[in-house]
Amino acid sequence: MTTVALAQIEVEAGDPAGNGRRALEAVAEAAERGADLVALPELFTVGYFAFDCYERYAEGLEGETFTRLREAAKDHGIAVLAGTIVEDLAATESVETPAPEGLANTAALFDSNGDLELVYRKHHLFGYESAENDLLVPGEHVGTAELGEFTVGVTTCYDLRFPELYRRLIDEGADLICVPSAWPYPRVEHWKTLSRARAIENQCYVATINGSAEFEDATLLGRSTVYDPWGTTLASSGDDPTLVMADLEAGAVGRVREGFPALRDRRLD
Repeated sequence: MTTVALAQIEVEAGDPAGNGRRALEAVAEAAERGADLVALPELFTVGYFAFDCYERYAEGLEGETFTRLREAAKDHGIAVLAGTIVEDLAATESVETPAPEGLANTAALFDSNGDLELVYRKHHLFGYESAENDLLVPGEHVGTAELGEFTVGVTTCYDLRFPELYRRLIDEGADLICVPSAWPYPRVEHWKTLSRARAIENQCYVATINGSAEFEDATLLGRSTVYDPWGTTLASSGDDPTLVMADLEAGAVGRVREGFPALRDRRLD
């Protein structure tokens, strides 16, 4: 059994110090409550809708935010999905980047020893009533990481609308996909439907991690949720800051895929 914690923290626009403190507190609490993995929401450092803060608070992968979360993972003996921050591509030195400069919406997965296992940069950049598409460089690489009993993949928020990305992760062996997000309240039905659909059609666990915040022109709805391979809700939150906990059974994915072989029946021509 693997226990996952979704850290639905309060995200204050343009307050990386306060947001970072709440993120570290959530990691510590998740570890104390016995979680094996804790996941943070999208752009938890500055807030998704704080577009004028992106460049000011951008960091490389070796910057303060990921360094502190890497250390927290090691100190508490818990895997941490630090997802996501605004990455300064020119400042990143340890891994390949999709461009020599610019900004990206980037998640990093650290194991319980603090080792970097996966970097994911958001592929699909949102353009509707958002400056993200103008400000950021899209990611290019899709990968997975072995974490205990699970093969973990990561996508981000708007990526939920593009099922082909999830099939790529399944083809690479993913049986747990984590989705750091900053999904706004007006599209709450899309949030619930798309997340459950990704779990059902790929017969895998899907964990969606949303922030809790109020911005001038948007409200993050919270409601972080873990779905099992049948699309059943294992745990879910309301709108307020909270820590959502769920126990995942590694063998469940294999049993569902064997008993209802939809993925095996897929035709690619």
